Amino acid sequence: MRPNTGGGAVLEGKVALVTGGSRGLGREIVLAFARAGADVVITSRKLDSCRELAEHVRAETGRRALPYAAHVGDWEQLDELVEAAYGAFGRVDVLVNNAGIAPLYPSLDQVSETLFDKVVGVNLKGPFRLSALVGGRMAAGDGGSIINISSIAAVRPTPNELPYAAAKAGLNTITAGFAQALGPKVRVNAIMAGPFLTDISRAWDMEAFERDAARFPLRRGGRPEEIVGAALYLAGEASSYTTGAVIAVDGGRSAMTM
Repeated sequence: MRPNTGGGAVLEGKVALVTGGSRGLGREIVLAFARAGADVVITSRKLDSCRELAEHVRAETGRRALPYAAHVGDWEQLDELVEAAYGAFGRVDVLVNNAGIAPLYPSLDQVSETLFDKVVGVNLKGPFRLSALVGGRMAAGDGGSIINISSIAAVRPTPNELPYAAAKAGLNTITAGFAQALGPKVRVNAIMAGPFLTDISRAWDMEAFERDAARFPLRRGGRPEEIVGAALYLAGEASSYTTGAVIAVDGGRSAMTM
């Protein structure tokens, strides 16, 4: 059952760019924004997946959708992505830095430099560059909203995801920094996501996860569509006095003392 997000047409006439937008939480955010009246730029490394979702958006909502393949960890490709978005729509009102990777490794001493650099590149370097490029244009124009999709790993790091946790902690930091740099016309906030049951969770040890999740205040993992309410809030005018905030959407996990 899909929750009632109260989206309406709160983003009518807006343009949203969502990285990692073809699957998981990004896909849910793209669909929610389009249903709320926004045109969307859907980007990930897989163009076919972006095209498929763009067709779905057009058929269901009638909104314009631009599929675009880009590697968020590649500085040059991000410059080209921004040019493509502004070339197609003339503006970007909402940027969602959602793309992220958290590859597995056997032990900390076996984390390769390549793995470390890729994790930091996608989870931190890419959002920094896109926020600078798009945020600068927003600030020079009509303003806008930047939403970074962080993780509770930033505040609850574990040894088996340490490079990812460090990158997400950095993402929380640049959220605060860009909020200062781009105000008052651009708001910059983060959603600190807990464990969501997306396609990525298929690789989890679900028995172990369910034992852990039973300790959460809400006693479960999140459904992908449950990210939508916070994303719509931060994208729209309802959050006009909210910037530099890191909002936990995690079933209460980050509120736990242990």
